[in-house]
Amino acid sequence: MDIIISNNSSKPIYEQIISQIKAMIMSGELQSGEMLPSMRALAKSLHISVITGQKAYEELQRDGFIETVTGKGTFVAAQNKDFIQEEHLRQIEQKLMDAADLGRSSAVSLEKMIELLTMFYQDDE
Repeated sequence: MDIIISNNSSKPIYEQIISQIKAMIMSGELQSGEMLPSMRALAKSLHISVITGQKAYEELQRDGFIETVTGKGTFVAAQNKDFIQEEHLRQIEQKLMDAADLGRSSAVSLEKMIELLTMFYQDDE
């Protein structure tokens, strides 16, 4: 499991860890039941505090991406397709909100925004 931390990012380190682990799970790079490094091992490999790794794992567990089994370790939680689809939709909504904000602030019409989205969506078809 390769996680890359950017000290130049405006995103906190624990959020960088969360987003990368979520992406690995949703892409299938990390499979259900796969063991993750312990918090101490994660902290050591990334040169971060254990508390930072713990915060990332706690949020991932709260969101249903991982589960911790006492005495055994931390594992990728079983994912169902609806859960993964919902997470993808949440990410798309956020990107569309950002695009809509930029469009409004740049005085781009809704029609033009729809035209652009349609063009990009159909680009691979």
